[in-house]
Amino acid sequence: MEKKDYQITAWCRRMMREHVSEGAFCIDATMGKGNDTQQLCLLAGKAGKVLAFDIQEEAIRETRRRLEKTLDYCNYELLLESHTHMERYAKPESADCIVFNLGYLPGGSHAVATKAETTVEALEQGLRLLKRNGLMSVCIYSGGDSGYEERDAVLAWLKALDCRKYLVMLTRYYNRPNDPPIPAMVIKM
Repeated sequence: MEKKDYQITAWCRRMMREHVSEGAFCIDATMGKGNDTQQLCLLAGKAGKVLAFDIQEEAIRETRRRLEKTLDYCNYELLLESHTHMERYAKPESADCIVFNLGYLPGGSHAVATKAETTVEALEQGLRLLKRNGLMSVCIYSGGDSGYEERDAVLAWLKALDCRKYLVMLTRYYNRPNDPPIPAMVIKM
């Protein structure tokens, strides 16, 4: 019997598989160690394109290493750049999928983390870049040194989105302690 993966990232990847197919254009707004970048590259295939953003050189190195090991093609561009500059690299309504994993680089300095004001700015850009029926996946990590300010700002922003233009789905680990991550999915109608 196959073991089920109930990690938040696995759930988000299942949603990504529903929205990303060969030839898709995708954005990983918070590259980290490249797990989502790799998934997007595989789903978009040789005919697709993936842009991945991070402000840390370590993220670029780790992601490049991961992609060179697993892909026999290069359909990606890794950018040492803030996700608040996505609009410099993509046209409005061009992205099939945009992925955000908030917080800090796994294993990296907790002092370098996403922040409420820049995240909300990047999310707003993401909506402008997203195609109709496109998916924006947002994994919200909070608590400890990640703080609650970003979580609260993102949740308020999501709740205020026009329900005639966006479908917002929020899931929670309801019985887990210590501020478990919150995945949010936004589909542009």
